[in-house]
Amino acid sequence: MKHICLLALLAAMSLPALAQDADQAVLELKPHPQNPLGYDKTELAVKAGQKVKLTLTNTGSIAPQPHNFLLLKPGKLDSVGAQANAMLADPQGMAKNYIPEAARADILANTKLVQPNQSETIEFVAPAEAGDYPYICTFPGHWMLMRGVMHVTK
Repeated sequence: MKHICLLALLAAMSLPALAQDADQAVLELKPHPQNPLGYDKTELAVKAGQKVKLTLTNTGSIAPQPHNFLLLKPGKLDSVGAQANAMLADPQGMAKNYIPEAARADILANTKLVQPNQSETIEFVAPAEAGDYPYICTFPGHWMLMRGVMHVTK
């Protein structure tokens, strides 16, 4: 009888943890298998204020190269992309993961530069405001094709 009560107590204690996990969006992005300058998903969906666990896995491409993920504020795609392109002239661009420092205020979440056959997982909270939030890879030249939209809904 003591064992049954103990098991019931442990099960009840773990229910809130399971409920919390259900409130987290688990997402995975990869380079597109046929188009190494594109993500395999160009649309992601999360709820406003939801916890997000995103893994960028850099495998499966016909032309392996570094990639990253930057989630941006709406309307900031072109300006952040242009700043990323300008980093090609920066000898420290690779060390900075090709993430433009001047654009930090416009970047909501990001991975580092993920090398071929590696992955990185980040956790963040989705924006509180519903809308369409662009995401891009800022390795030089990639952002023009390697992009998508995270749809944030209420």
